[in-house]
Parts: sequence; C-alpha cells; structure tokens
Amino acid sequence: MDRSRDAPQSAGMPGRRFDREYYRRFYEDEATRVYARDDVERLCAFALAYLDRLDIDVKRVLDLGCGLGYWRDALARQRKKAKYHGVEISEHLCETMGWEHGSVVDWRGNGAYDLVICHGVLQYLGPADAERAIENLARHCRGALFLEVLTKRDWEENCDRKVTDGDVHLRTGTWYRRRLAPQFLAAGGGLWIGRGAGVTLFELETTG
Repeated sequence: MDRSRDAPQSAGMPGRRFDREYYRRFYEDEATRVYARDDVERLCAFALAYLDRLDIDVKRVLDLGCGLGYWRDALARQRKKAKYHGVEISEHLCETMGWEHGSVVDWRGNGAYDLVICHGVLQYLGPADAERAIENLARHCRGALFLEVLTKRDWEENCDRKVTDGDVHLRTGTWYRRRLAPQFLAAGGGLWIGRGAGVTLFELETTG
C-alpha cells in the first residue's frame, strides 16, 4: 500500500487516531506490540555510546512524538543528568501522562537540543507535513537526530506486518535522505549528525 501521493494531513489530525486502543495494540499487548521497553533501552545505549565517541555531550534531549515515554525512561537510567522534554500529538497520552501537546510539524521550543528523537512518527504525515517536520527537526537540533521511519521497502521486505501499522504514508528511503541531506550527515543506525555540530565523520563512517 503506497499512500505517498495522498493529500497532506493537517498537523493536528493524527492526534485523534492515537487513542488508548492504538497504544494497547502496538505497545502494551505482548502478542501484537511492535516495540518493547527493552528494544528502546538498547537503542538508547547505542545512540549514547556513538554520540560519546563523537564528543557530542548529550545534556538536552527533545523527543517529538514521545509516546509512552520509553526513551525518557531509558535516558533516566543511562544518562541521569540529561534534561528530557517530551512532546506528543496524542490527546489521550497528554491527558494520562502529562506530555506537552504539540506536533513534530510545527512545535517550537526554547533553544536547541543535543539529541532530538523522532521515533516512528513521520510515516503518519502526508508529504507536505513530513517535509515541514524534517525542517522543524533540523531547527531544534544542534547535535544529533535519532530518526526511525517505516519506508516502502521496509514494509515490503523488512518489517513484521502482523505487528506493524501499515495504515501510513509509505515513501522511499531516497525521499527522506534527499530532504535530510541539506541539514544532516547520515551516521548509520538511525543517527543523523547536524552539519553545524562541528563533528567530522570520515567517509566510510557515513551511509551517504
């Protein structure tokens, strides 16, 4: 199912979709969840280790689309001094978990962040909003971006469709890379280093 040519959604539209049942199915039910806390724990450990190696000191973290707070909890264990800020479009989660309500498309924060997280969010946006979201991620990032997005190839070849939400906009990896490249260097493993971060990546350390 390729919905990449669908009309763009408004920034506020997805919030009504991400209700209690969505999170029960894709995150809380062991039989149908796409991610568990342990998965994010390992992702967090990898990201922090790599950024330490690149001398990016992770003191401020922004999570745009923070969901159930798996990244917050992992960071609290692995980088206790880091200041975490979570923003979420789901009205259900904002009410139950106290997140700041906002969209990755147009949320504006105070200052820049050493690590910006956008985990499993952009595929829910139409093309125009996804482009705006990438620009917004770059606007808030002074260090690194962790980005995970379901692509068309992932849906066709890589993911477990029994537990993956396929009712999304499936675009190619090239579509995302072209829009990320002006502001970021691809470092692998979902990490993108801001071009203004002052970090040197040797040629074979990048994926582009």
